[in-house]
Amino acid sequence: MPVAIITGASKGLGRALAEALAARGWDLVLDARGAEALKEAAESIAGHGTRVEAPAGDVTDAGHRAALVAAARRLGGVDLLVSSASALGAEPLVRLAELPLEGLRRALEVNVVAALGLVRETLPLLRESPAGAVIAVSSDAAAEAYETWGGYGASKAALDQLAAVLGVEEPGVRVWAVDPGDMATDLYGAAVPDDRDPRPAPAVVVPAFLRLLDERPASGRYAAPALLEEL
Repeated sequence: MPVAIITGASKGLGRALAEALAARGWDLVLDARGAEALKEAAESIAGHGTRVEAPAGDVTDAGHRAALVAAARRLGGVDLLVSSASALGAEPLVRLAELPLEGLRRALEVNVVAALGLVRETLPLLRESPAGAVIAVSSDAAAEAYETWGGYGASKAALDQLAAVLGVEEPGVRVWAVDPGDMATDLYGAAVPDDRDPRPAPAVVVPAFLRLLDERPASGRYAAPALLEEL
């Protein structure tokens, strides 16, 4: 069975994608900081009959990243790495003039540095896989100038660039930066708590990610809404 590592998998898009992959028979290594929420998600996802490892921890911790990769090795390797864990930098979001630099550092550490750290740990296994792939969960804030989204958007723009260069440097591995579009997630709720406009559940955009895995287009940046329109 193929094996995926998914960070930020206790809720939101990470959990929805893990559920979909488990339903397809994938074995999974799941990550999140909250041990109880991660345990509940792992037990639910394991109900599909696949093997699930779920060590709780912070992706900015090198030891935790190593533990994730070690768990994947026990399952047989790594065919897919999904960096879905994200930090906003401030909750709720604030203008750049008010953004704490420590918050910006946290967003960069989680969204960029930790993502690259996991890539470095998993690359030998991804190169060995006949269909190795990396998915970096991006945002439209990486490409558009939205008020108060500057710190988070800057971190996602950096992630996009890392993904683009990785795709050039590793031609045998597919590397996709994916903007999932608007979703109803805890992260968005923390970012803009006063916004009550309806948004789709993360499960609605999962078919776009599955399409990438099925069709394996060239490495690059993709928008989930556009992929969904073509289904």
